[in-house]
Amino acid sequence: MRKTVSNFIFIVCVGLIFINCANRGTPQGGPKDETPPKIIKAEPENFSTNFKGKEIKILFDEFIKIKDIQKQLIISPPMKTLPEITPLGGASKYITIKIYDTLQPNTTYAFNFGNSISDNNEGNPFPYYRYVFSTGDYIDSLTVKGQIFDALNRKPDNFVSVGLYEVDSTFSDSIIYKSPPKYITNTLDSTTTFSIENIKAGTYMLYALKDNNQDNTFQQKTDKIGFYNHFITVPTDSTYNIRLFSENLDFKSFRPQNIAGQKIVFGYEGDYENMQIKLLSEAPDTLKHRVTKDEKTDSLYYWYAPKLEVDSLVFKVSNTNFEKEYTVQIGNKKRDSLTIKSNPTGNIGINEDFKITGSIPFTAFDASKMSIMDKDSTMVDYTTSFDTITNNYVFDFKKTDENVYRIQVLPEAFTDIFNETNDTLNFNVKTKKASDFGYARFSLVNARYPIILQLTDEKGNVKYEQYSTNPEVLDFLNLTPGKYFIRAIFDANGNKKFDTGNYLKKIQPEKVSYFKEIEIRADWGQTETLEFKQE
Repeated sequence: MRKTVSNFIFIVCVGLIFINCANRGTPQGGPKDETPPKIIKAEPENFSTNFKGKEIKILFDEFIKIKDIQKQLIISPPMKTLPEITPLGGASKYITIKIYDTLQPNTTYAFNFGNSISDNNEGNPFPYYRYVFSTGDYIDSLTVKGQIFDALNRKPDNFVSVGLYEVDSTFSDSIIYKSPPKYITNTLDSTTTFSIENIKAGTYMLYALKDNNQDNTFQQKTDKIGFYNHFITVPTDSTYNIRLFSENLDFKSFRPQNIAGQKIVFGYEGDYENMQIKLLSEAPDTLKHRVTKDEKTDSLYYWYAPKLEVDSLVFKVSNTNFEKEYTVQIGNKKRDSLTIKSNPTGNIGINEDFKITGSIPFTAFDASKMSIMDKDSTMVDYTTSFDTITNNYVFDFKKTDENVYRIQVLPEAFTDIFNETNDTLNFNVKTKKASDFGYARFSLVNARYPIILQLTDEKGNVKYEQYSTNPEVLDFLNLTPGKYFIRAIFDANGNKKFDTGNYLKKIQPEKVSYFKEIEIRADWGQTETLEFKQE
Protein backbone atom coordinates (compact mmCIF):
# COMPACT_ATOMS: atom_id res chain seq x y z
CA MET A 1 0.00 0.00 0.00
CA ARG A 2 2.75 2.45 0.91
CA LYS A 3 4.62 1.61 -2.29
CA THR A 4 1.51 2.29 -4.41
CA VAL A 5 0.97 5.68 -2.76
CA SER A 6 4.63 6.55 -3.23
CA ASN A 7 4.49 5.62 -6.91
CA PHE A 8 1.34 7.73 -7.36
CA ILE A 9 2.99 10.78 -5.72
CA PHE A 10 6.07 10.31 -7.91
CA ILE A 11 3.98 10.17 -11.09
CA VAL A 12 2.02 13.30 -10.09
CA CYS A 13 5.23 15.25 -9.36
CA VAL A 14 6.80 14.23 -12.65
CA GLY A 15 3.59 15.28 -14.44
CA LEU A 16 3.61 18.68 -12.73
CA ILE A 17 7.23 19.20 -13.70
CA PHE A 18 6.42 18.49 -17.36
CA ILE A 19 3.36 20.75 -17.24
CA ASN A 20 5.46 23.55 -15.71
CA CYS A 21 8.14 23.15 -18.35
CA ALA A 22 5.54 23.17 -21.08
CA ASN A 23 4.12 26.45 -19.78
CA ARG A 24 7.50 28.21 -19.98
CA GLY A 25 7.19 28.81 -23.75
CA THR A 26 4.67 28.91 -26.54
CA PRO A 27 4.36 26.37 -29.30
CA GLN A 28 6.35 27.32 -32.39
CA GLY A 29 4.13 27.82 -35.44
CA GLY A 30 5.12 27.76 -39.05
CA PRO A 31 6.92 30.56 -40.94
CA LYS A 32 5.37 34.02 -40.91
CA ASP A 33 2.81 34.61 -43.64
CA GLU A 34 4.38 37.08 -46.10
CA THR A 35 2.13 36.27 -49.06
CA PRO A 36 -0.05 39.17 -50.23
CA PRO A 37 -3.73 38.51 -50.84
CA LYS A 38 -4.79 37.29 -54.27
CA ILE A 39 -7.72 38.33 -56.41
CA ILE A 40 -10.08 35.47 -57.22
CA LYS A 41 -12.39 37.41 -59.51
CA ALA A 42 -13.78 40.85 -60.32
CA GLU A 43 -17.31 41.67 -61.42
CA PRO A 44 -17.21 43.07 -64.10
CA GLU A 45 -13.79 41.71 -65.05
CA ASN A 46 -10.79 44.01 -65.01
CA PHE A 47 -10.24 45.73 -68.38
CA SER A 48 -13.87 45.32 -69.34
CA THR A 49 -15.27 47.36 -72.25
CA ASN A 50 -18.74 48.85 -72.83
CA PHE A 51 -19.09 49.34 -69.06
CA LYS A 52 -22.65 50.39 -68.11
CA GLY A 53 -22.86 49.43 -64.43
CA LYS A 54 -22.84 51.36 -61.17
CA GLU A 55 -21.14 48.79 -58.92
CA ILE A 56 -17.86 46.85 -59.04
CA LYS A 57 -17.00 43.92 -56.74
CA ILE A 58 -13.48 42.53 -56.36
CA LEU A 59 -13.15 39.20 -54.48
CA PHE A 60 -9.92 38.19 -52.63
CA ASP A 61 -8.80 34.81 -51.31
CA GLU A 62 -8.64 36.13 -47.73
CA PHE A 63 -9.89 38.98 -45.59
CA ILE A 64 -8.37 42.32 -46.61
CA LYS A 65 -8.44 45.85 -45.25
CA ILE A 66 -8.05 49.25 -46.89
CA LYS A 67 -5.99 52.02 -45.32
CA ASP A 68 -5.08 55.60 -46.21
CA ILE A 69 -7.50 55.47 -49.12
CA GLN A 70 -7.86 59.27 -49.27
CA LYS A 71 -4.19 59.63 -50.25
CA GLN A 72 -3.59 56.36 -52.04
CA LEU A 73 -6.58 56.08 -54.38
CA ILE A 74 -6.26 57.93 -57.68
CA ILE A 75 -9.16 57.81 -60.15
CA SER A 76 -8.31 58.75 -63.73
CA PRO A 77 -10.08 60.68 -65.15
CA PRO A 78 -11.20 62.21 -61.82
CA MET A 79 -14.88 61.94 -60.96
CA LYS A 80 -16.88 64.96 -59.79
CA THR A 81 -18.88 62.78 -57.38
CA LEU A 82 -16.56 60.41 -55.57
CA PRO A 83 -17.50 56.72 -55.51
CA GLU A 84 -18.23 54.87 -52.28
CA ILE A 85 -15.55 52.26 -51.54
CA THR A 86 -15.82 49.59 -48.85
CA PRO A 87 -14.57 48.17 -46.53
CA LEU A 88 -13.37 51.22 -44.61
CA GLY A 89 -12.35 50.61 -41.00
CA GLY A 90 -13.11 46.89 -41.17
CA ALA A 91 -12.20 43.68 -42.97
CA SER A 92 -13.86 41.88 -45.86
CA LYS A 93 -13.05 39.53 -48.70
CA TYR A 94 -14.64 42.03 -51.10
CA ILE A 95 -13.81 45.51 -52.24
CA THR A 96 -17.02 47.15 -53.41
CA ILE A 97 -17.00 50.29 -55.57
CA LYS A 98 -20.33 52.11 -55.95
CA ILE A 99 -20.27 54.71 -58.72
CA TYR A 100 -22.53 57.77 -58.40
CA ASP A 101 -20.98 59.98 -61.09
CA THR A 102 -22.19 60.15 -64.70
CA LEU A 103 -19.46 58.43 -66.71
CA GLN A 104 -18.15 60.00 -69.90
CA PRO A 105 -18.79 58.06 -73.14
CA ASN A 106 -15.95 56.22 -74.90
CA THR A 107 -13.59 56.84 -71.98
CA THR A 108 -11.14 54.56 -70.22
CA TYR A 109 -11.30 54.81 -66.42
CA ALA A 110 -8.61 53.58 -64.02
CA PHE A 111 -8.83 53.09 -60.25
CA ASN A 112 -5.26 53.15 -58.89
CA PHE A 113 -5.29 51.82 -55.32
CA GLY A 114 -1.58 52.42 -54.66
CA ASN A 115 -0.52 50.58 -51.49
CA SER A 116 -3.87 50.88 -49.70
CA ILE A 117 -4.83 47.16 -49.88
CA SER A 118 -3.33 44.59 -47.48
CA ASP A 119 -4.35 41.34 -45.82
CA ASN A 120 -6.14 41.70 -42.51
CA ASN A 121 -3.83 39.58 -40.32
CA GLU A 122 -0.22 40.24 -41.32
CA GLY A 123 -0.66 43.49 -43.23
CA ASN A 124 0.97 42.10 -46.39
CA PRO A 125 0.29 44.69 -49.12
CA PHE A 126 -1.28 44.08 -52.49
CA PRO A 127 0.75 46.85 -54.16
CA TYR A 128 -0.29 49.15 -56.99
CA TYR A 129 -3.53 47.39 -57.90
CA ARG A 130 -5.33 49.03 -60.85
CA TYR A 131 -8.89 48.32 -61.89
CA VAL A 132 -9.56 49.54 -65.44
CA PHE A 133 -12.67 49.66 -67.57
CA SER A 134 -13.90 51.50 -70.64
CA THR A 135 -17.32 52.92 -71.45
CA GLY A 136 -16.45 52.42 -75.11
CA ASP A 137 -15.48 49.51 -77.35
CA TYR A 138 -11.77 49.43 -76.41
CA ILE A 139 -9.28 50.19 -73.65
CA ASP A 140 -6.92 53.12 -74.29
CA SER A 141 -3.38 51.78 -73.89
CA LEU A 142 -0.88 54.63 -74.36
CA THR A 143 1.49 55.77 -71.60
CA VAL A 144 3.39 58.91 -70.52
CA LYS A 145 6.35 58.43 -68.16
CA GLY A 146 8.76 60.68 -66.33
CA GLN A 147 10.32 61.78 -63.07
CA ILE A 148 9.57 64.46 -60.48
CA PHE A 149 12.26 66.69 -58.96
CA ASP A 150 12.03 69.53 -56.47
CA ALA A 151 13.24 72.87 -57.83
CA LEU A 152 15.07 73.80 -54.62
CA ASN A 153 15.18 70.82 -52.24
CA ARG A 154 17.16 67.59 -52.52
CA LYS A 155 14.08 65.39 -52.45
CA PRO A 156 10.62 66.04 -53.87
CA ASP A 157 7.46 65.71 -51.81
CA ASN A 158 5.64 62.39 -51.69
CA PHE A 159 2.11 61.90 -53.04
CA VAL A 160 2.64 64.23 -56.00
CA SER A 161 -0.18 64.20 -58.56
CA VAL A 162 0.83 64.19 -62.23
CA GLY A 163 -1.80 64.91 -64.84
CA LEU A 164 -2.60 65.56 -68.48
CA TYR A 165 -5.03 68.20 -69.73
CA GLU A 166 -6.34 67.52 -73.21
CA VAL A 167 -5.49 70.41 -75.54
CA ASP A 168 -8.75 70.94 -77.44
CA SER A 169 -11.10 73.82 -78.18
CA THR A 170 -11.98 74.19 -74.47
CA PHE A 171 -8.36 74.32 -73.23
CA SER A 172 -6.86 77.45 -71.71
CA ASP A 173 -3.97 77.98 -69.29
CA SER A 174 -6.43 78.90 -66.53
CA ILE A 175 -8.12 75.48 -66.68
CA ILE A 176 -5.68 74.21 -64.05
CA TYR A 177 -7.39 76.48 -61.46
CA LYS A 178 -10.91 75.35 -62.34
CA SER A 179 -11.14 71.75 -63.53
CA PRO A 180 -9.42 68.41 -62.93
CA PRO A 181 -7.24 66.92 -65.68
CA LYS A 182 -8.25 64.33 -68.25
CA TYR A 183 -5.76 61.79 -66.87
CA ILE A 184 -4.01 61.65 -63.51
CA THR A 185 -1.61 59.51 -61.52
CA ASN A 186 0.37 59.83 -58.28
CA THR A 187 3.96 59.19 -57.20
CA LEU A 188 2.71 57.88 -53.82
CA ASP A 189 5.21 57.77 -50.95
CA SER A 190 8.06 55.65 -52.23
CA THR A 191 9.10 56.82 -55.68
CA THR A 192 9.80 59.96 -57.70
CA THR A 193 8.87 58.42 -61.04
CA PHE A 194 5.43 58.49 -62.60
CA SER A 195 3.54 56.60 -65.27
CA ILE A 196 0.21 57.83 -66.62
CA GLU A 197 -1.43 54.87 -68.33
CA ASN A 198 -4.46 54.04 -70.45
CA ILE A 199 -4.26 57.30 -72.40
CA LYS A 200 -5.77 57.89 -75.82
CA ALA A 201 -3.76 59.50 -78.63
CA GLY A 202 -3.79 63.30 -78.63
CA THR A 203 -2.10 66.53 -77.58
CA TYR A 204 -1.77 67.30 -73.87
CA MET A 205 -0.43 69.73 -71.30
CA LEU A 206 1.68 67.84 -68.73
CA TYR A 207 1.88 69.14 -65.17
CA ALA A 208 2.62 68.03 -61.60
CA LEU A 209 0.94 69.15 -58.39
CA LYS A 210 1.54 68.70 -54.69
CA ASP A 211 -2.20 68.90 -54.13
CA ASN A 212 -2.55 69.60 -50.42
CA ASN A 213 -6.34 69.92 -50.38
CA GLN A 214 -6.76 67.04 -52.85
CA ASP A 215 -9.22 68.76 -55.18
CA ASN A 216 -7.22 68.12 -58.39
CA THR A 217 -6.91 71.86 -59.09
CA PHE A 218 -4.09 74.33 -58.42
CA GLN A 219 -4.32 76.57 -55.34
CA GLN A 220 -1.41 79.01 -55.43
CA LYS A 221 -1.39 79.57 -51.68
CA THR A 222 -1.14 75.91 -50.63
CA ASP A 223 0.09 73.83 -53.57
CA LYS A 224 3.39 73.27 -55.33
CA ILE A 225 3.30 73.05 -59.11
CA GLY A 226 5.52 71.96 -62.00
CA PHE A 227 4.90 71.88 -65.74
CA TYR A 228 6.52 70.77 -68.97
CA ASN A 229 7.46 73.72 -71.19
CA HIS A 230 5.64 72.50 -74.29
CA PHE A 231 2.55 70.53 -75.17
CA ILE A 232 3.26 66.84 -75.65
CA THR A 233 1.90 64.52 -78.32
CA VAL A 234 0.84 60.98 -77.41
CA PRO A 235 1.98 58.36 -78.36
CA THR A 236 5.49 59.28 -77.28
CA ASP A 237 8.71 57.50 -76.40
CA SER A 238 10.09 60.46 -74.45
CA THR A 239 10.64 60.55 -70.70
CA TYR A 240 9.62 63.85 -69.11
CA ASN A 241 11.28 65.55 -66.13
CA ILE A 242 9.24 68.03 -64.11
CA ARG A 243 10.53 70.36 -61.39
CA LEU A 244 8.10 71.10 -58.58
CA PHE A 245 8.10 74.60 -57.04
CA SER A 246 6.10 77.00 -54.89
CA GLU A 247 4.99 80.13 -56.68
CA ASN A 248 5.36 83.56 -55.13
CA LEU A 249 1.88 84.57 -54.03
CA ASP A 250 0.11 87.30 -55.98
CA PHE A 251 0.04 90.44 -53.85
CA LYS A 252 -3.04 91.00 -51.74
CA SER A 253 -3.62 93.33 -48.78
CA PHE A 254 -6.01 92.88 -45.88
CA ARG A 255 -8.07 95.42 -44.01
CA PRO A 256 -5.73 97.35 -41.66
CA GLN A 257 -6.44 97.68 -37.96
CA ASN A 258 -5.48 100.10 -35.22
CA ILE A 259 -3.81 97.76 -32.68
CA ALA A 260 -2.09 100.27 -30.35
CA GLY A 261 -1.74 103.99 -29.92
CA GLN A 262 -0.40 105.52 -33.17
CA LYS A 263 0.30 102.05 -34.60
CA ILE A 264 -1.70 100.46 -37.44
CA VAL A 265 -1.10 96.98 -38.81
CA PHE A 266 -1.38 96.21 -42.54
CA GLY A 267 -1.52 92.49 -43.31
CA TYR A 268 -0.66 91.20 -46.78
CA GLU A 269 0.11 88.19 -48.98
CA GLY A 270 2.88 88.04 -51.54
CA ASP A 271 5.91 90.32 -51.93
CA TYR A 272 5.89 93.46 -49.77
CA GLU A 273 9.02 95.07 -51.25
CA ASN A 274 7.04 97.34 -53.60
CA MET A 275 4.17 97.82 -51.15
CA GLN A 276 3.36 101.49 -50.48
CA ILE A 277 1.17 102.82 -47.66
CA LYS A 278 -0.02 106.41 -48.15
CA LEU A 279 -2.08 108.45 -45.69
CA LEU A 280 -4.91 110.23 -47.58
CA SER A 281 -6.49 111.98 -44.60
CA GLU A 282 -5.51 115.56 -43.81
CA ALA A 283 -2.60 115.77 -41.38
CA PRO A 284 -0.27 118.50 -40.12
CA ASP A 285 3.03 119.08 -41.93
CA THR A 286 4.83 118.13 -38.71
CA LEU A 287 3.44 114.58 -38.79
CA LYS A 288 6.18 111.95 -38.81
CA HIS A 289 5.60 108.36 -39.89
CA ARG A 290 7.59 105.16 -40.27
CA VAL A 291 6.84 101.70 -41.65
CA THR A 292 8.39 98.57 -40.12
CA LYS A 293 7.91 94.86 -40.79
CA ASP A 294 6.81 92.31 -38.23
CA GLU A 295 9.59 89.81 -37.52
CA LYS A 296 7.44 86.69 -37.90
CA THR A 297 4.23 87.47 -39.80
CA ASP A 298 3.33 89.00 -43.16
CA SER A 299 2.46 92.38 -41.67
CA LEU A 300 3.70 95.96 -41.90
CA TYR A 301 3.26 98.48 -39.10
CA TYR A 302 2.49 102.12 -39.83
CA TRP A 303 3.65 104.37 -36.97
CA TYR A 304 2.90 108.06 -36.72
CA ALA A 305 3.49 110.98 -34.35
CA PRO A 306 2.15 113.17 -32.90
CA LYS A 307 -1.24 111.75 -31.98
CA LEU A 308 -4.12 112.81 -34.24
CA GLU A 309 -7.44 113.69 -32.65
CA VAL A 310 -9.60 111.96 -35.26
CA ASP A 311 -12.13 109.12 -35.36
CA SER A 312 -10.70 107.50 -38.49
CA LEU A 313 -7.90 107.67 -41.05
CA VAL A 314 -7.99 106.84 -44.75
CA PHE A 315 -5.06 105.03 -46.38
CA LYS A 316 -4.19 103.86 -49.88
CA VAL A 317 -2.24 100.61 -50.25
CA SER A 318 -0.55 100.07 -53.60
CA ASN A 319 1.79 97.57 -55.19
CA THR A 320 2.53 96.34 -58.70
CA ASN A 321 -0.91 95.91 -60.36
CA PHE A 322 -2.66 96.59 -57.04
CA GLU A 323 -4.32 99.62 -55.45
CA LYS A 324 -6.97 99.84 -52.74
CA GLU A 325 -8.22 102.37 -50.17
CA TYR A 326 -9.08 101.56 -46.56
CA THR A 327 -10.69 103.47 -43.69
CA VAL A 328 -9.24 102.68 -40.26
CA GLN A 329 -11.14 103.46 -37.07
CA ILE A 330 -8.88 105.12 -34.51
CA GLY A 331 -9.67 104.33 -30.88
CA ASN A 332 -8.15 105.63 -27.70
CA LYS A 333 -5.53 102.91 -27.30
CA LYS A 334 -2.37 102.88 -25.20
CA ARG A 335 0.96 103.29 -26.98
CA ASP A 336 3.60 100.56 -26.94
CA SER A 337 6.65 101.01 -24.71
CA LEU A 338 10.19 100.91 -26.09
CA THR A 339 12.05 97.66 -25.53
CA ILE A 340 15.47 96.89 -26.95
CA LYS A 341 17.12 93.53 -27.67
CA SER A 342 20.41 92.38 -29.17
CA ASN A 343 21.43 89.62 -31.53
CA PRO A 344 23.39 87.41 -31.20
CA THR A 345 23.59 86.69 -27.50
CA GLY A 346 26.37 84.61 -25.97
CA ASN A 347 28.72 83.53 -28.77
CA ILE A 348 29.38 85.63 -31.86
CA GLY A 349 31.11 84.57 -35.06
CA ILE A 350 34.31 86.18 -36.27
CA ASN A 351 32.51 87.56 -39.32
CA GLU A 352 29.12 88.02 -37.67
CA ASP A 353 27.57 91.44 -37.09
CA PHE A 354 26.08 92.59 -33.80
CA LYS A 355 22.54 93.99 -34.03
CA ILE A 356 20.36 96.08 -31.77
CA THR A 357 16.62 96.12 -32.47
CA GLY A 358 13.87 98.28 -31.00
CA SER A 359 10.18 97.51 -30.59
CA ILE A 360 9.35 101.06 -31.75
CA PRO A 361 11.01 102.73 -34.78
CA PHE A 362 14.30 104.43 -34.01
CA THR A 363 14.67 107.99 -35.28
CA ALA A 364 18.14 108.79 -33.90
CA PHE A 365 21.32 107.15 -32.57
CA ASP A 366 24.08 108.94 -30.67
CA ALA A 367 27.29 106.97 -31.28
CA SER A 368 29.13 108.90 -28.55
CA LYS A 369 26.95 107.08 -26.00
CA MET A 370 27.93 103.57 -27.04
CA SER A 371 31.24 101.74 -26.58
CA ILE A 372 32.69 98.29 -27.31
CA MET A 373 35.56 97.00 -25.16
CA ASP A 374 37.45 93.69 -25.41
CA LYS A 375 38.69 91.47 -22.57
CA ASP A 376 41.88 93.55 -22.26
CA SER A 377 39.78 96.67 -21.71
CA THR A 378 40.83 98.01 -25.10
CA MET A 379 38.28 100.11 -26.93
CA VAL A 380 37.16 98.60 -30.24
CA ASP A 381 36.22 100.76 -33.21
CA TYR A 382 32.99 100.00 -35.04
CA THR A 383 30.87 101.18 -37.92
CA THR A 384 27.07 101.25 -38.06
CA SER A 385 24.31 100.89 -40.61
CA PHE A 386 20.57 101.14 -40.12
CA ASP A 387 17.82 99.04 -41.72
CA THR A 388 14.59 101.02 -41.40
CA ILE A 389 12.17 98.24 -42.35
CA THR A 390 13.50 95.83 -39.69
CA ASN A 391 14.44 98.68 -37.30
CA ASN A 392 17.90 97.12 -36.83
CA TYR A 393 21.11 98.99 -36.07
CA VAL A 394 23.98 96.82 -37.34
CA PHE A 395 27.41 97.16 -35.68
CA ASP A 396 30.43 95.89 -37.58
CA PHE A 397 33.72 95.55 -35.68
CA LYS A 398 36.89 93.49 -35.99
CA LYS A 399 36.98 90.42 -33.75
CA THR A 400 39.74 88.06 -32.66
CA ASP A 401 39.66 84.47 -31.42
CA GLU A 402 38.87 83.67 -27.77
CA ASN A 403 37.89 87.21 -26.93
CA VAL A 404 35.11 88.79 -24.90
CA TYR A 405 33.40 92.01 -25.98
CA ARG A 406 31.51 94.19 -23.56
CA ILE A 407 29.03 96.53 -25.24
CA GLN A 408 27.67 99.41 -23.19
CA VAL A 409 24.87 101.71 -24.28
CA LEU A 410 24.38 104.82 -22.15
CA PRO A 411 21.00 106.49 -21.59
CA GLU A 412 19.52 108.45 -24.52
CA ALA A 413 21.71 106.73 -27.12
CA PHE A 414 18.57 105.61 -29.01
CA THR A 415 15.51 107.80 -29.61
CA ASP A 416 12.24 106.43 -31.02
CA ILE A 417 9.46 108.07 -33.04
CA PHE A 418 7.63 108.99 -29.81
CA ASN A 419 10.79 110.71 -28.45
CA GLU A 420 11.27 107.97 -25.87
CA THR A 421 14.86 106.94 -25.11
CA ASN A 422 16.69 103.96 -23.64
CA ASP A 423 18.09 103.36 -20.18
CA THR A 424 21.61 102.00 -19.65
CA LEU A 425 22.13 98.74 -21.56
CA ASN A 426 24.96 96.22 -21.22
CA PHE A 427 25.62 93.30 -23.58
CA ASN A 428 28.38 90.68 -23.60
CA VAL A 429 29.39 88.46 -26.52
CA LYS A 430 32.42 86.21 -26.97
CA THR A 431 34.28 84.47 -29.76
CA LYS A 432 35.50 80.88 -29.78
CA LYS A 433 39.03 79.72 -30.51
CA ALA A 434 39.97 79.10 -34.14
CA SER A 435 40.53 75.38 -33.56
CA ASP A 436 36.82 74.99 -32.73
CA PHE A 437 35.98 75.54 -36.40
CA GLY A 438 36.64 73.86 -39.73
CA TYR A 439 36.85 75.09 -43.30
CA ALA A 440 36.18 73.93 -46.85
CA ARG A 441 37.59 74.91 -50.26
CA PHE A 442 35.56 74.37 -53.45
CA SER A 443 36.77 74.33 -57.03
CA LEU A 444 33.95 74.60 -59.59
CA VAL A 445 34.21 72.88 -62.98
CA ASN A 446 31.85 73.74 -65.89
CA ALA A 447 29.82 76.07 -63.65
CA ARG A 448 27.58 78.77 -65.11
CA TYR A 449 27.95 82.21 -63.53
CA PRO A 450 26.79 84.07 -61.55
CA ILE A 451 26.33 81.31 -58.99
CA ILE A 452 25.26 81.03 -55.34
CA LEU A 453 27.10 78.25 -53.50
CA GLN A 454 25.42 77.20 -50.27
CA LEU A 455 25.98 74.81 -47.40
CA THR A 456 22.62 73.64 -46.04
CA ASP A 457 21.35 71.33 -43.34
CA GLU A 458 19.33 68.21 -44.10
CA LYS A 459 16.10 70.24 -44.37
CA GLY A 460 17.60 72.67 -46.88
CA ASN A 461 18.07 75.57 -44.46
CA VAL A 462 21.01 77.73 -45.54
CA LYS A 463 23.84 77.84 -43.00
CA TYR A 464 26.58 79.43 -45.14
CA GLU A 465 26.70 80.82 -48.66
CA GLN A 466 28.93 82.68 -51.10
CA TYR A 467 28.16 84.52 -54.33
CA SER A 468 30.48 84.37 -57.30
CA THR A 469 30.38 85.99 -60.74
CA ASN A 470 33.58 84.52 -62.20
CA PRO A 471 35.49 81.23 -62.04
CA GLU A 472 37.38 81.18 -58.76
CA VAL A 473 38.14 79.01 -55.76
CA LEU A 474 35.58 79.54 -53.00
CA ASP A 475 36.78 79.25 -49.39
CA PHE A 476 34.31 78.76 -46.55
CA LEU A 477 36.06 79.62 -43.29
CA ASN A 478 35.05 79.38 -39.64
CA LEU A 479 32.50 76.64 -40.21
CA THR A 480 30.74 75.09 -37.25
CA PRO A 481 31.49 71.34 -37.21
CA GLY A 482 28.68 69.21 -38.58
CA LYS A 483 27.23 67.66 -41.71
CA TYR A 484 26.24 69.85 -44.64
CA PHE A 485 24.81 69.44 -48.12
CA ILE A 486 26.26 71.43 -51.02
CA ARG A 487 23.73 73.33 -53.13
CA ALA A 488 24.46 75.53 -56.14
CA ILE A 489 21.93 78.01 -57.55
CA PHE A 490 22.50 79.37 -61.05
CA ASP A 491 21.47 83.00 -60.63
CA ALA A 492 20.30 83.68 -64.18
CA ASN A 493 19.05 87.23 -63.52
CA GLY A 494 21.93 88.21 -61.19
CA ASN A 495 19.73 89.32 -58.25
CA LYS A 496 21.69 87.20 -55.74
CA LYS A 497 18.74 85.01 -54.72
CA PHE A 498 16.82 81.95 -55.90
CA ASP A 499 13.91 82.83 -58.17
CA THR A 500 10.99 80.44 -58.32
CA GLY A 501 8.80 79.77 -61.35
CA ASN A 502 5.38 80.96 -62.46
CA TYR A 503 2.88 78.76 -64.28
CA LEU A 504 0.80 81.42 -66.07
CA LYS A 505 3.90 83.33 -67.20
CA LYS A 506 5.51 80.04 -68.26
CA ILE A 507 8.63 80.78 -66.20
CA GLN A 508 10.61 77.82 -64.87
CA PRO A 509 12.49 78.19 -61.55
CA GLU A 510 16.22 78.88 -61.65
CA LYS A 511 18.39 75.79 -61.99
CA VAL A 512 19.71 74.19 -58.80
CA SER A 513 22.35 71.46 -58.41
CA TYR A 514 22.94 69.33 -55.32
CA PHE A 515 26.17 67.57 -54.46
CA LYS A 516 27.15 65.05 -51.83
CA GLU A 517 26.96 65.52 -48.09
CA ILE A 518 30.20 66.63 -46.45
CA GLU A 519 31.29 66.54 -42.84
CA ILE A 520 33.13 69.51 -41.35
CA ARG A 521 35.35 68.71 -38.39
CA ALA A 522 36.93 71.06 -35.87
CA ASP A 523 40.44 72.31 -36.70
CA TRP A 524 40.30 70.52 -40.04
CA GLY A 525 39.83 71.50 -43.67
CA GLN A 526 38.86 69.72 -46.83
CA THR A 527 38.98 70.41 -50.55
CA GLU A 528 36.19 69.47 -52.94
CA THR A 529 35.95 69.65 -56.72
CA LEU A 530 32.37 70.25 -57.88
CA GLU A 531 31.83 69.20 -61.49
CA PHE A 532 28.67 70.49 -63.11
CA LYS A 533 26.90 68.69 -65.93
CA GLN A 534 26.78 70.69 -69.14
CA GLU A 535 23.28 71.07 -70.57
